[in-house]
Amino acid sequence: MVHSPHTVSDVMTQTVVAVGQAARFKEIVETMEQWKVSALPVLAGEGRVIGVVSEADLLPKEEFRDADPDRMEQRRRLADLRKAGGLTAGELMSAPALTVHADDTIAQAARTMARKSVKRLPVVDSHGMLQGIVSRADLLKVFLRSDEDLAAEVRTEIVDRLFTGVPQQVEVGVKDGVVTLRGPIRDSALLPVAARLVRAVEGVVDVAFDVRTAPATEQRTVAG
Repeated sequence: MVHSPHTVSDVMTQTVVAVGQAARFKEIVETMEQWKVSALPVLAGEGRVIGVVSEADLLPKEEFRDADPDRMEQRRRLADLRKAGGLTAGELMSAPALTVHADDTIAQAARTMARKSVKRLPVVDSHGMLQGIVSRADLLKVFLRSDEDLAAEVRTEIVDRLFTGVPQQVEVGVKDGVVTLRGPIRDSALLPVAARLVRAVEGVVDVAFDVRTAPATEQRTVAG
């Protein structure tokens, strides 16, 4: 059985396109177009990530091409106005770089992307050196796990351990990533625990229950 991919290292892309801080504006645009990416890590030295330059960092040059913002607009958009005059990655990048580590969980990376509204994150080691990159699409790969694989993990890692009284009678069904547990259980108070554990399995879309509380005599019979 293949266990859940829990960390960024399980889904990240190790081959990364990046630019140095001296890369010129047009070179950055050409690199993005060539590799079909919307952002590039900016490196210094032997590969330390010092920032990220994205399409959003480049757009002010076009946005303010023929604009004449008033003083209030200038104060509000000062950072964008500075980027409109930027010529190199070092001048255009957003810094410090928002990054993750290879041993961070997929959930941690997803929360960072959501909170900061970014599409991809450079993966760095403890010294800030580039190791890879993880995108929204990478994080969604966990939902490509087969229903059979999910059912096997839920059965082995959760049902057989949690429902110790009647585990063989609790059936695990999975359809399109939705897990359904059916059959007798010994304690209905375990259902919230089971729901939390099942939802924690990477690739599970949701969980449902079709269960009943097993009578004490049934539990003794099953326990043998």
